[in-house]
Amino acid sequence: MRVSSGYRVFRIVAIALLLFIMLMPLAWMVLSSFKTNVQIYDTATVFRFTPTMENYQKVFQQANFGKFMWNSFLVAALSTGISLVLGVPAAYSMSRFVMKRQAVVVLMARVIPGVSLLVPWYYLFSNLRMVGGYGVLILSHMFVALPLILYIMMGFFDGMPTELEEAAQVDGLTPIGAMWHITLPMSTPGIATASILSFIFSWNNFMFALVLSGADTKTLPVAIFDFIGYASIDWGGLMAAASVVTLPIMVIALFFQKYVVTGLTAGAVKG
Repeated sequence: MRVSSGYRVFRIVAIALLLFIMLMPLAWMVLSSFKTNVQIYDTATVFRFTPTMENYQKVFQQANFGKFMWNSFLVAALSTGISLVLGVPAAYSMSRFVMKRQAVVVLMARVIPGVSLLVPWYYLFSNLRMVGGYGVLILSHMFVALPLILYIMMGFFDGMPTELEEAAQVDGLTPIGAMWHITLPMSTPGIATASILSFIFSWNNFMFALVLSGADTKTLPVAIFDFIGYASIDWGGLMAAASVVTLPIMVIALFFQKYVVTGLTAGAVKG
């Protein structure tokens, strides 16, 4: 009993410490977004200060963050949607027809560092006059989103029994019809997981957008750098802009966490 109580106390302390380490930077960021630059530097006003909306007004009115938010959403949604259309059938085929070599080749894209491809990408897309447009951003984000969707959906399809598809084909459905009417509805948690993780990657991506985007197509992570000057940093505006970038992802993670957990654990036990 004494050991059990000690372990319970240790577990509570460990969880509290972990939550503090994870949430403290977020709390400081949000609090700083309602402060002036003078208050941010003043340690006496960490929790006791008069909130101001000046930083958020600067973000949405002067920095035009509404357009950059739309750019991020457009690129993330289209890259995720196209990757799903291509990746889900490919993952199903690789899983059902045991295409291990092809799967390894595609999944190698997850191992290659993206920074090593930026120079050839920029050279290629600049010759095609695509740099600065939405198309090049969508294609570059698909380079990571597509293998990620393949990786998740292959594990999900591997864990699904084939008896239902075989029974549907006995009843008259074609293999494609069995996949469309039987397998896809059952794989909704996996598709949701792949979609959420792909969207989050695209929303947070900085490196690809920094090199390949233009003045009118840059996304939120790149737009944050507008608050960093050569001689000074607008910490209040920077914290407000970072809060704007972080909030949608936190909402998605909170509301759709059950799909992420279900999709990531599906296919883990097969037998």
